[in-house]
Amino acid sequence: MSDPSPTDRVHELGRASSAAFSPLYQQIKGLILQGLDRGEWKPGEAIPSELELAARYQVSQGTVRKAIDELAADNLLIRRQGKGTFVATHNEAKVRYRFLRLAPDDGRQAVSASQILDCKRVKAPADVAQALDLRAGDIVVNMRRVLSFDDIPTILDDIWLPGGAFKGLTMDSLTRYRGPVYALFETEFGVSMVRAEEKLRAVVASAAQAEWLRVAVGSPLLQVERVSYTYGDRPMELRRGHYVTERYHYRNSLN
Repeated sequence: MSDPSPTDRVHELGRASSAAFSPLYQQIKGLILQGLDRGEWKPGEAIPSELELAARYQVSQGTVRKAIDELAADNLLIRRQGKGTFVATHNEAKVRYRFLRLAPDDGRQAVSASQILDCKRVKAPADVAQALDLRAGDIVVNMRRVLSFDDIPTILDDIWLPGGAFKGLTMDSLTRYRGPVYALFETEFGVSMVRAEEKLRAVVASAAQAEWLRVAVGSPLLQVERVSYTYGDRPMELRRGHYVTERYHYRNSLN
């Protein structure tokens, strides 16, 4: 892909600005995000150097560096000493479980395993359509899985995905895949989950939940409802997880 002309760069910067003043490095950050959204740089690929990006956007190298620093802090880019800066991928250990905040009480890292229970294409219920910015009745992929730690079922996930973006996602393809599901979404469907919003509440286990999680009906569970977004703040996943927290706690960092 050829670099934009100086006139195009001016227009790009104009589009990146909002009515309220935005610092220049934030505008550059927005332009880099636009490039990621367009697929100009794929997950796992190196982005141009700071000098090249500074020349492309006609700003200082320090401005580009500050923009990249923020994108790296957001785990959207990965710096590798002596090699450059790369687009983060969900195959990277650092970001593989970036949205999973469940931590063991004893601090010991457990061995995780995922079991896919179901995957089907259905018409979106109204609440799912609203969360994914779809029309009620649009086709979505609904998958259910159990995530275990040290062979103990701990999380029961109900996951909803826009059907148009995930054509070809089937029970067979999910059971054959051995990596994290976000990496599958990224490599096979070109959808990177870059941020998420969550709502938490305490609930009790239904009969079906109790069976899959091997707990008593009515046991306390932590319900985590997460909407995950790709570039451009487009919602791409609604996930309702039910967590057993007898040996775990939910940990988050607030700035």
